[in-house]
Amino acid sequence: MKMAEPKHTVPKKKRKRMGAVPFDFAVLFIVLTLVLFGVVMVFSASYYSTMTSEKFNHDMFYFLKRQSVWAVLGIVGMTITMRIPYEFWRRVSKIAYWISNVFLMLLPVIGTKSHGQTRWIGIGSLSFQPSELSKIAVILYLSSYVVQHRKELWHFKGFCKAMVVLLIPTGLIAISNFSSALLLGLIGMTILFVASPRVWYFIVSIGVLIPPGILAVAIPKFRYRLKRIQIWFDPWSDPTDKGFQTIQSLFAVASGGLFGLGLGQSRQKTFIPEAHNDIIFAIICEELGLIGAGLVIILFSLLVWRGIQIAIRAKDNYGMLVATGISALIAFQALINIGVVTNFIPNTGQPLPFISYGGTSLVLLMFLMGILLNISKYPREASNKE
Repeated sequence: MKMAEPKHTVPKKKRKRMGAVPFDFAVLFIVLTLVLFGVVMVFSASYYSTMTSEKFNHDMFYFLKRQSVWAVLGIVGMTITMRIPYEFWRRVSKIAYWISNVFLMLLPVIGTKSHGQTRWIGIGSLSFQPSELSKIAVILYLSSYVVQHRKELWHFKGFCKAMVVLLIPTGLIAISNFSSALLLGLIGMTILFVASPRVWYFIVSIGVLIPPGILAVAIPKFRYRLKRIQIWFDPWSDPTDKGFQTIQSLFAVASGGLFGLGLGQSRQKTFIPEAHNDIIFAIICEELGLIGAGLVIILFSLLVWRGIQIAIRAKDNYGMLVATGISALIAFQALINIGVVTNFIPNTGQPLPFISYGGTSLVLLMFLMGILLNISKYPREASNKE
């Protein structure tokens, strides 16, 4: 019997020309899992401090409601960007790069101070960190610049020009936020490492960047950074001030044991300042134990691995480098946050991706995940099929 042809089919030639496949469902699943888990953990880590404080009108759901709103906005943003061809961002990347640099230059003038640092810019009732915007702009524009000038990277002069693209925003961020500057530098260097044909350029670049890094710690104005390194070696040398957060987070990690105290049962969140922010991984360890914390680390590892696979299979070099930059952002930011909580590295202020409280970070990360998902729709294998 002859089978009837379906009424609505895409012509074979058109299917070949499109070269698209379904987006990476593993990435989507992991991202949504981390976001929803983050909303739960933000509530678990914050409800005690909010219901006992007049500042939050004794509303135990204060941060839960706000984080839920940001999560919904992030999911909507990701849904939109995953449907926009990623080549579009290459066309606007240069404009985004210079706009982000302008915001960074204006930060010391119009920025808002918080915890002794000027890192936020307020526009009406909204506020955002220009450093978060710079992460996106650098990933998109540095990838575009490298692809456009790929032949010049064979020469050290060409490599230095690409380094300037990275160093401009990195230097501007370092004035107020050294840890974010370090993170941006790691992301940019990863992109350049993948794109550059000569490894020894990186050895020279690192040698050139070490002295400014030492000065950034040693000069009197930023002496507090040197104090952080001292506290890293011995938190108990100042247990009531600089080492307080590190000590309490280590107590939380140790208290969790294998299975944890149970969701919502953390004791250390009553001592740790703003436990729902950068130090939230300590609460995860205390409430869910080694198993829960291990599962979170596995999810981040799988997300980075899938990002690398998307980069390897991307249909062009621009997609490959953007996917590389996004994967590097997730990997380094998660490593820095977890390293701080476990005192593996000196204390810095980097949120745990998708989980820590914060609207700017969450929404912009979801924006990048949408771009990554769009890149996954156009693998090299599909585009090369005849």
